[in-house]
Amino acid sequence: MKKRTLKLIVSALLVAMVGSVMVGCGSKPETDAKSGTADTKAGTELSGSITVSGSSALLPLMEKTVEKFAAKNPKAEVGAQAGGSGTGLTQVLDGTVDIGNSDVFAEEKLDAAKAKELVDHKVVAQGFGIAVSKSLGIDNLTSAQIKDIFSGKVTNWKQVGGADKEILLIHRTAGSGTRATLEKTILGGDKSLENDSLGVTQDSNGAVLSAMKENDGAISYLGLAYMNSKEAQDSLKLVKIDGVASDKANIIDGSYKFWSWGHMYTKGEAKDLTKSFIEFVTSADNKESVETLGFISGAEMKVK
Repeated sequence: MKKRTLKLIVSALLVAMVGSVMVGCGSKPETDAKSGTADTKAGTELSGSITVSGSSALLPLMEKTVEKFAAKNPKAEVGAQAGGSGTGLTQVLDGTVDIGNSDVFAEEKLDAAKAKELVDHKVVAQGFGIAVSKSLGIDNLTSAQIKDIFSGKVTNWKQVGGADKEILLIHRTAGSGTRATLEKTILGGDKSLENDSLGVTQDSNGAVLSAMKENDGAISYLGLAYMNSKEAQDSLKLVKIDGVASDKANIIDGSYKFWSWGHMYTKGEAKDLTKSFIEFVTSADNKESVETLGFISGAEMKVK
């Protein structure tokens, strides 16, 4: 009887020990999951896709930023396109895109109620310039002369000290933030001073640049980032406005007036991949992109 009892006790102990080992093995993954190791690792690797549209002035920065962002986040996809500030604001408002880029504040393009649905992320300051052909011999234009040229009052470059050549106006479309900035900062807010019945109209900064290189009597306006190429610099010149050049220092202190904030708008607060991309634009990892393209961080600006 004692031997039988002893065998039962030993058997029970063996079963308990095996059971304990089995429970321990089975619980190990559960412990790891609760520790958050797997979740944390997955959380640092961004994935998914978002789309950005709007300001063509901001497009060069978006393209450079997308390249660097993709290198750090290979499972995340960001698509960037232009279309104009008005388009960007409309599309982010109706949910067509995740981010709408704009050269102007949303309330300048949308009614107040719709503008309130959007959250503004001012990422950079950006300069614009009045561009003409180098062959014209024009170095400076006053605000008054620019108004006279775009209204059609002045039609030949010799009237403002240049060559005897007819002026070709190259406009931007009504939804353009670059155009809105010209109207606000140079034309005194008077939209009628840009006469669309004269010249031609282009729908992006890039299209303006292409059109200007084909006609040496042309004048237009575009984001400074588009003047970075050797091709543009060889044929075109950014004139001073009221004697002030479009240098970074002059934009920072506000003495050069043809500039605006670059806005990235979201409908509601930015989240997840959208939030990460907007933050990356102004991060240290993207500083080189901002500087080489001629954009200026908000922290550097002395005027707001």
